[in-house]
Amino acid sequence: MSHHLCLLGDANSVHVQRWTGEMLARGWQISLVTARPQPIAGVRQIVLPPVARSVDWLARVSPARRAIADLNPDIVHAHYITSYGYLAARCGRRPLIMTAWGSDLLVTPRRNLALRLLTGWTLSRADLITGDSPDLLAAALNLRQGLRTELIHWGVDLSRFTPAPWEAKPGFEAVSLRSWEPNYRIDVILQALAKVRAERPDARLHLLGGGSQESALRAQTNSLGLANAVHFHGRLDDAGMAAVLERCQLSISVPESDATSVSVLESMACGLAVLASDLPANRDWLGADALVAAGDADTLAQKWLSLMNDGDRAAYLGQSNAERIAIDGDRRAQMDAMDQLYRQLLTSGRGAHHAK
Repeated sequence: MSHHLCLLGDANSVHVQRWTGEMLARGWQISLVTARPQPIAGVRQIVLPPVARSVDWLARVSPARRAIADLNPDIVHAHYITSYGYLAARCGRRPLIMTAWGSDLLVTPRRNLALRLLTGWTLSRADLITGDSPDLLAAALNLRQGLRTELIHWGVDLSRFTPAPWEAKPGFEAVSLRSWEPNYRIDVILQALAKVRAERPDARLHLLGGGSQESALRAQTNSLGLANAVHFHGRLDDAGMAAVLERCQLSISVPESDATSVSVLESMACGLAVLASDLPANRDWLGADALVAAGDADTLAQKWLSLMNDGDRAAYLGQSNAERIAIDGDRRAQMDAMDQLYRQLLTSGRGAHHAK
C-alpha cells in the first residue's frame, strides 16, 4: 500500500505540478491543499477559500486544519514558508516538511520584526526544511537555529530541456523566462535591449512567463521603439518553453531577489549562454562574467552586446552550461533524494501524527 503525502501549495504553480508528478511516479498517493486550484491528474485537491492579501492566510488556518484532519496523511509537506508553511505549522501534523522558495525567507522576514518572529516560529514546527540554494538555507538557520535543513533544488527534466545545434538557430536571439512582476525587472531587460539595438538592430528578445506588469511592459516596449523586436509569449508549458529556448542563444534573468532559478537551470541545460543578477544562488551556478548588478541596464547591455559580437564565446559558454547541468542539475536525481528523505522521516521515529 502506498504512503499518503499531503502537499500544501499553489496548484496553478508549475513547480508544484512537477513535484506532484515526480512523487506520483515514485508511488506516493498525493493530496493537495490549495488556495489556488488547477486540475492535476491523479491528485485529490481540497480547495481553501481564495487568498487576495497576505493577511488572508491567517483566516485559512481552520479550513486547512480540517482538510488535513480529513485526509489523515502519513506526511505533510508545505511549499512556501510564509503562506502554506504557516498553515501547516498551525495544523500540528507530523512529520512536517517545509520548502522555502526564496522571497519567503529572503524578503518577507525583513519587512518587520513581527514577520521575522512569525517566520522563525513557523520554521520551528518543521521536522525538515528544504531549499534550493545554500543562502536560502542559511537564511532559515539565521531565523531559527537548530533546524534540520537539506539542499534540494527543483532540477531540470533533461529528457525535455536539451541543447539544440548552435548552427541551426535563426540568429542571435535572447529570452527571459521570468514572470512579468516587479521583482524580476523585465523593464531593465527592455532598457538594455534598446541600448543593444543601437549597435545591433538585429537583436531580438522573447518574453515568457506572464504577469501583472504586462500592460506596462508592452507600453514600455512601444515607447522604446522595440515593438518589432520583442515577442510576448506569456505562460507556456514545458514543450512551448523548450521550443523557444531551442531558437535562442542567450537567456537573461535579472531579479532583485532570488534563490536558485529553475529558468536559469533550464536555460543552461539547453546550452544557452546566461546573464543573471549577481546574487548568491546565481554565483553557485555561473561564472563572474555572467553576473550583473540587479537594475544595471548599462552593464547588462554591454555584456549582451559582447556575446552577440563574439558568437564563438557565447557558444562555448552555452556548452559549458549544458555540461554543468548534466552533472548537477538532473531533476530525477533531486526528486529521488527527496523521496528518500520522506521515507527516512516516516521510519525515523519522528513520525507522530500530532504536534509535540
